[in-house]
Amino acid sequence: QGERKGTNKYYPPDFDPAKHGSLNKYHHSHPLRERARKLSQGILVIRFEMPYNIWCDGCKNHIGMGGRYNAEKKKVGTYYTTPIYRFRMKCHLCVNYIEMQTDPAGCDYVIVSGARRKEERWDMQDNEQVLPTEREEKEKLETDAMFRLEHGVADRATLQRAAPTLATLQEAQSAWKDDFGLNSRLRRRFREEKKTLREEEEEAAALQARTGLSIPLVREAEEDRRLAALLKYRSPDSYEEKQKLKRTEISSRSWFPPAAG
Repeated sequence: QGERKGTNKYYPPDFDPAKHGSLNKYHHSHPLRERARKLSQGILVIRFEMPYNIWCDGCKNHIGMGGRYNAEKKKVGTYYTTPIYRFRMKCHLCVNYIEMQTDPAGCDYVIVSGARRKEERWDMQDNEQVLPTEREEKEKLETDAMFRLEHGVADRATLQRAAPTLATLQEAQSAWKDDFGLNSRLRRRFREEKKTLREEEEEAAALQARTGLSIPLVREAEEDRRLAALLKYRSPDSYEEKQKLKRTEISSRSWFPPAAG
């Protein structure tokens, strides 16, 4: 909208290009409009995007990475020839102001005041990642032949130590290369497990209906099977055995009552 205002096709009758130069000068306005209201102080209002997750010091609320704010941008210094810019913005949840500035040395943003960073960084050396070469080390590699030779020997030793790990990673990657085959085997396994679970549920439901149980049945375990095989159950005597035992007792009994003393 500001660009359209500065390049509109209407020119007032008293507009003189030789005198005014442009429509902005004629209207006594800046091409950036409200964004340049503090330009005399070296401050330009920009749309700033939060580079990482932070906690506001005013309201203690979380502000997510990617949140956008109208921030006052100001140059506060230089790192060699790279300018350092500071951004001042107001929290959208309270009246607290947050100040951040660029860090060209670390290729990052640092919080000056008003907030604290949600720490989600890690040490590249502890994580066994490839570290970028420092500027001083680069200069020494270019000028010192002996240091370059020692550095090359150390790099080759590091490569030899890492070779087995790299070979293992390459084998693992090759094993996972066929995505379609892996996906098919995984889906087939899920179907088999689902079928087994459905059969077990049907058997448990049939057993509950047959025995009149109202408690849920758990799955059989191998330990339960081995324990059940060690136990021997003896059923009580049947009706026929009881009758046979009774007849044997009667036949062995005396026909005459015992004599009185």
